[in-house]
Amino acid sequence: MAITRVLIANRGEIAVRVIRACQGLGIETALAVSQADRDSLPARLAGRTICIGPPAPSASYLNHKAVIMAALAAGADAVHPGYGFLAESPELAATCAAEGITFIGPPAEQIRLMGNKLQARVLARRCGVPLLGGSEKVHSYEEAAAVAERIGFPVMLKAAAGGGGRGMKVATDHRDMRQLFASASAEARNAFGDDTIYLERYIANARHVEVQVLGDRHGNVIHLGERDCSLQRRHQKLVEEAPAPALSEEQRRAMRAAAVTLARNIGYENAGTVEFIVDQDAGAFYFLEMNTRIQVEHPVTEMITGIDLVQEQLRVARGEALRFAQADIVFRGHAIECRITAEAPTDGFRPSPGRITGWSPPQGPFIRLDTHCHEGYVVPIYYDSMLGKLIVYGSDRAEAIERMQRALDQFAIAGVKTNLSFLQAVMANAQFAAGRANTRLAAELVAQMLAGAAAG
Repeated sequence: MAITRVLIANRGEIAVRVIRACQGLGIETALAVSQADRDSLPARLAGRTICIGPPAPSASYLNHKAVIMAALAAGADAVHPGYGFLAESPELAATCAAEGITFIGPPAEQIRLMGNKLQARVLARRCGVPLLGGSEKVHSYEEAAAVAERIGFPVMLKAAAGGGGRGMKVATDHRDMRQLFASASAEARNAFGDDTIYLERYIANARHVEVQVLGDRHGNVIHLGERDCSLQRRHQKLVEEAPAPALSEEQRRAMRAAAVTLARNIGYENAGTVEFIVDQDAGAFYFLEMNTRIQVEHPVTEMITGIDLVQEQLRVARGEALRFAQADIVFRGHAIECRITAEAPTDGFRPSPGRITGWSPPQGPFIRLDTHCHEGYVVPIYYDSMLGKLIVYGSDRAEAIERMQRALDQFAIAGVKTNLSFLQAVMANAQFAAGRANTRLAAELVAQMLAGAAAG
């Protein structure tokens, strides 16, 4: 299946990333932009741009009809949705197929199946993948309370159609449950148009570990190792690394095998990620969800495998078989990624839009910066505040941490507030250095920074 021109239906650093991957394969690019992004770096790099609407995401990047019209107008053979926005939209994938346009991702039915967390849990159970104690759909506080009694508090209320941390609430007792059930349902309905809620047992001392999988339409499925994404704030990842530290080889093998089994069971095509929760106290892991797209943190996997995941997405979408078997994948060294954002850590991570008046990123061997920013760039108010991703590679984890510390120290950004100070605190943290970070560490570090700012 020939792909000669790709419409990129996204913005920011992932749009730059996809453009460069296409250029490496000799594929022409067109970029769908909102009015706010007409003069962005991706717009300058793409072969052509097509404006799909005003700045508001609902009127542009989340409008799949506008994306399809742009693809047809550009004469594009394929659409790459990046991540976020419409990356996991079965409607976009299905419309692309109906219009004879290749969707660079899995088929609509796979997105729909794995996008519903309850259906994904059923599939995982059928495949023998470990699951946290939980429930089917709960319709009321009373049903939720009965489930919590059975599996034990604390529990997490989760949106079945959820993602990005929305529609997720932790209840520690019945009083919490009564207060949070209605708000979790309302948040799920507002965010996803579906107020279906279910429960899972909540693990306090938890790590978030995910396995990168890659499949083709010829039945081949492999993994490219795992990543640790435990440094999160309000369920949003801030620091990622590969391979995941502090896992036994038995845990590592079992987790990777479980991810491949799950993906193979549905004949998964393209890049995807199977996410797990690791209970550090019990030493056990459990299926969390599957993301049917490329992940923000994919560069750390690329750094330790030498494989360009976006180019592999394009090759799979062209109908090619994977170019390597599992035995061909070799893992070398350690990589860490920090998400650089225009946010003020000591002010509740409040977004800091505005003009970047100074931009001096770190340079040197084994340092990679995926970004769309530059001096003079205006960070808009309409979208997420990520300025880029700083990635470093080391021969081992200690070297990677040291290299990231130096890179963060050398990164100078003026005109907007950033989270650089928070990321520096992470790299200097003893718990992180020991590979024992959990999903609560970011909140603890923020509290320490606030206490220090108040004392100063």
